[in-house]
Amino acid sequence: MKSFIRKYEIWIFLILGPITNVFFVQARINGLISSSVYNTGRFCILLFLLICILKITKGNKGIINLFKPMLNWRVHPKWYLLVLVFPTTIGVITLLLKAFYNDVEYSTFLNVNITTFRGYVANLVWAFLGEVVWVSYCIRELSKIVKPFYASQIIAVFWTLWFIPIILLGEGIFPEIPILPALIFFMGIAGMCAFIYKHTKSGLCVLLLQCMVNYTAISLPLMPTYGGAPTYTAFATIYFLTMLAFWITEYLLTMNKNKKLIQSS
Repeated sequence: MKSFIRKYEIWIFLILGPITNVFFVQARINGLISSSVYNTGRFCILLFLLICILKITKGNKGIINLFKPMLNWRVHPKWYLLVLVFPTTIGVITLLLKAFYNDVEYSTFLNVNITTFRGYVANLVWAFLGEVVWVSYCIRELSKIVKPFYASQIIAVFWTLWFIPIILLGEGIFPEIPILPALIFFMGIAGMCAFIYKHTKSGLCVLLLQCMVNYTAISLPLMPTYGGAPTYTAFATIYFLTMLAFWITEYLLTMNKNKKLIQSS
C-alpha cells in the first residue's frame, strides 16, 4: 500500500483534495462548522491532507522540503517588481477596456475599495496556504513528469475542481462567479505561478504574486458582485492570455538562442 501511494503520490493528492473539500463544504452547509472555521479551515484541511500523504511517502524530510521554497528570497529585484505590479496592471487594463467599450470616462470604473486589515491578513494566509499546496508541491512535483507550463494547466483543472463546491456555496468567496471563466482564471494564475517559480525557485515570489491577485480582486471592481460577470470574464481572459504571452515569448527566445548556438558550432 505504501509503495502504491509513493508511486502515485501526486495523483492521489490531486484526486483526494477536491473530494475532501466537497465533504468540508457540505459540513458548512449543514451548519456543522462555523463561518470562521470554514473560511480558513478549507485551506488547512487541504494542507493537512498533503502533509499526511508526505509523511507516509517521504517522512519528515518531505514535509520540510514542502516549505523550503518559502525561504528562498535572494532573487533579482525584477521578479519582485513583476509579481507586485502584474495582477493590478491586468486589472486596470481590464477596467480601461471596459470604459472604452462602454464609451464612458475611465474614472467611472477605476474605483478602489479598501477592505479591513483583517481581510488583507486573511487573504495573505490563504495565499500562503495555496502557494505551499498548489505551487510548492503540485506544480513542482508534476514538473518532474511534464513541462512546467503543462504542469500548471493540469493543476489549474484540479484547483478549479477544488473551488467549485466553494463557488456553488458562495461563502468565503465572491458570489456569482461563473465556473468556466473561473477555470480560465485559474489557468492564468497557475501558469503565471509556474513561470515565476521556474525562474526564481522562490515560494516567496509566488506568495507575493498570489497576494496581489487577491488584493487586486478585492480592491478593484473586477468580481461579478461589483463589476458584473462580463468584467470578471474579461479579467480572467486577459490574465490568461498575458500569461500565455510570457510562455510563448520565452519559448521563441529559447528557440532563437538554440538556433544561433547550432549555427555557430
